[in-house]
Amino acid sequence: MKVKGIGIPVLDQDRALKFYTEKLGFVKKHDVPVSDGNRWLTVVAKEEQEGTEILLEPSPNNFEPAKVFQKALKDAGIPYTQFDVHNVQEEYERLVNLHVNFSVKPIIMGTVKIAVFDDTCGNNIQIVEML
Repeated sequence: MKVKGIGIPVLDQDRALKFYTEKLGFVKKHDVPVSDGNRWLTVVAKEEQEGTEILLEPSPNNFEPAKVFQKALKDAGIPYTQFDVHNVQEEYERLVNLHVNFSVKPIIMGTVKIAVFDDTCGNNIQIVEML
């Protein structure tokens, strides 16, 4: 068994696609209309285009419990998920230069270095570097 895809709830699929591709560097993999203006919209890492897909899931706009959960995590400052990076400090500086807002600047916590940013679509996302 292996993970082929993960879902991240987003408030606006168009904004999410722009942020995840133009700022984070992912590439669009699938963009299929499903219903009511929603899409099966996935992105993948540029370096691993056959790797795990991220579904930019419009659930907060279609399922109230998803919206409540997403808002509760965001308000508490809890990341919805994390992405591994080779160097947190370098990625932090690259993203700050692209006007990405961080709630947690790079910090060492035990055997990892982390930072947390706002994905502009309702989520805190953590980047992590194994030390």
